[in-house]
Amino acid sequence: MSTLRIFGNNVEDRMGHLRYLLFYGVCGYASAYGFALTNPSSTTPLIGASGAIAGVLGAYLVLYPRARVWVLVPFLIFLPLRLPAWIVLGLWFVLQAFYSAGQGVSDAGTVAYVAHVVGFAVGMLLAWPLKPGTPPPPEPRGILFGRRARPGW
Repeated sequence: MSTLRIFGNNVEDRMGHLRYLLFYGVCGYASAYGFALTNPSSTTPLIGASGAIAGVLGAYLVLYPRARVWVLVPFLIFLPLRLPAWIVLGLWFVLQAFYSAGQGVSDAGTVAYVAHVVGFAVGMLLAWPLKPGTPPPPEPRGILFGRRARPGW
């Protein structure tokens, strides 16, 4: 849900409330059907909005590829870094595709990685027509690691 809050507000601002709601629903349905088509013998219920949230991430990647986002990078400790969205979301997508192929996990368990991949791809495709004329998202001002920065920082 934090991912939806971080990336969804800019996508919603670009699409408008109603189109964003429709977009979110279409990404959710497409990701669920994508999972069902790739796993026709599965009897596990598909519950959750992760495929729709993956669609929001795909749309953000198309609309704001150069926007810089704060991430915690694990390197001995968690380092807070501000990286371009195309790196963060691109690596996330590659990781989901890797997991959906059954690589890197002993048992996928109850995570529908295929739904994430399908939702992300659908989100990218649906956002592509909106790309021209998309202004960059507003830069956060005066905020340092979630707290108000002192003047002069």
